[in-house]
Amino acid sequence: MMQGLVKPKRRPFPLFVTIGGYWQRFKFKRKGRSLAMDIVLAAFLALFGILSIWPLIFIANNAFKPLNEILLFPPRLFVINPTLANFQDLALVMTNSWIPLSRYIFNTFFITIAGVTGVVLVGSMAAFPLAKYTFPGSRLLNHIVVYALMFNATVTAIPNFIIMTRIGFVDSHLAVILPALGGTLGVFIMRSFMSQLPDSLVEAAKIDGAGELKIYWMVAMPLAKAAWITLIILAIQQFWGATGATFLYTESLKPVSFALTQIVQVGVARQGVFAAAQLIMLLPPVLVFVISQSNVLEAMATSGIKG
Repeated sequence: MMQGLVKPKRRPFPLFVTIGGYWQRFKFKRKGRSLAMDIVLAAFLALFGILSIWPLIFIANNAFKPLNEILLFPPRLFVINPTLANFQDLALVMTNSWIPLSRYIFNTFFITIAGVTGVVLVGSMAAFPLAKYTFPGSRLLNHIVVYALMFNATVTAIPNFIIMTRIGFVDSHLAVILPALGGTLGVFIMRSFMSQLPDSLVEAAKIDGAGELKIYWMVAMPLAKAAWITLIILAIQQFWGATGATFLYTESLKPVSFALTQIVQVGVARQGVFAAAQLIMLLPPVLVFVISQSNVLEAMATSGIKG
């Protein structure tokens, strides 16, 4: 008699069962957050991801648009009638220049390779003693490294120009490379990463008879691979797009980026050529980042930098 009075249990909606199953499976990874908050966070990150990739899609499509599509207002994101005429016109313009295109490319590669090498070496060699040793003034130096991150290149442009003029490096590639070596971002990233390395490894290397330079090169640098790869990517972005307009006056010393900026000054007719040049200048840094993004994320997580 009592069994007939028991109400049957209502089965939940299948969608809720599925979501609840996933929530229980990954619950241990999301301590302190509800499922609703995870959904909101995922939607928030997806929105900003779309906004971040939007300019890349626009630049890539612009390079293949004919001139009439580039000048449309409001502009369209995707190309309707793709063409390679912009790249052909770019090659023609650079071929007719009185400085060969190969010279501009050589200057860009020289500035980038020399600058990246210098930034990594100077930053890592300065970071190693700050991270693994305590000496008089080390605490003050660590604070100076952090405080110097607040000053961007615009603030230091005039002092850099005065210094390069005094030492006679104006109108040379060193004037573009040397000011970047004084930046503290590389020191900050490398120091934050190297400070996580066990001190026992340094002590063991000393017991084996290794000197400070050997410990730095054979022990610290291999273990800090994620940090210096991240630094390489950031330095490539800095030097690859550097025009050197403040320091370089001889045409044969100027990089590709400066030569491409002169294309825009001709007028509206060269907007297609400029769009193709933008895509070419954008590809190398993006490809380097895509290849080594796992190391970048690891270094950012270790150093505490939030993008």
